[in-house]
Amino acid sequence: MRRLWLPALCVAMTACSGSDEAKKIEPKKTAVAKTETAPDVFTVNFDTSKGPVVVEVHRDWAPHGVDHFYNLIKEGYYDGNRIYRVTRAYAQFGVHGDPNINSMWNMMQLPPDIPKHSNLKGTLTYAQTNAGARTTQLFFNLRDNKDLDKTFAPIGKVTSGMDTVERFYDAYGDWPPRGHGPDPARLQAEGNAYLEASFPRLDFIRKATIQ
Repeated sequence: MRRLWLPALCVAMTACSGSDEAKKIEPKKTAVAKTETAPDVFTVNFDTSKGPVVVEVHRDWAPHGVDHFYNLIKEGYYDGNRIYRVTRAYAQFGVHGDPNINSMWNMMQLPPDIPKHSNLKGTLTYAQTNAGARTTQLFFNLRDNKDLDKTFAPIGKVTSGMDTVERFYDAYGDWPPRGHGPDPARLQAEGNAYLEASFPRLDFIRKATIQ
């Protein structure tokens, strides 16, 4: 399984989230990928286990990435996603709870976008192994990460709820060996069943909708 790379950082914050509520969130299944062009600017509301987060998305920042994100939101792809990797620098999500659905979308790699905006605190950016390997995973920048600006193209910024993002459960930390968080290979192969059994305190996205 391919592992999405980001710089290694240690954990500093703590929070909590109940597993019982998380188990009630059933990811919406999808079979056909939409290919609509996104509006120039639009707002996404993330209803998370820690509270609401509002993101303003700009198509001119990264057209390929934004169009894909727009269609993923409309498909309900992120509903039920765990925020499975939280460090001092970022909070990452985007692996579907159903391994079959995750596998289907994971094959749809996006063409590269030239970064046009800095990875400042509060921006939302695709995770990737290289410029042509973006699929579904994204991260919130929890601090200014300007060292990513040459290859990681943000697609939007948090306009409300950054305090919520900063409270996502982080005690598991990075993935092994840099931390004690979920193994990305097992996560992609086993989905939410693996996380519910081994990492029950992870926060999660109840629903993501376009305003």
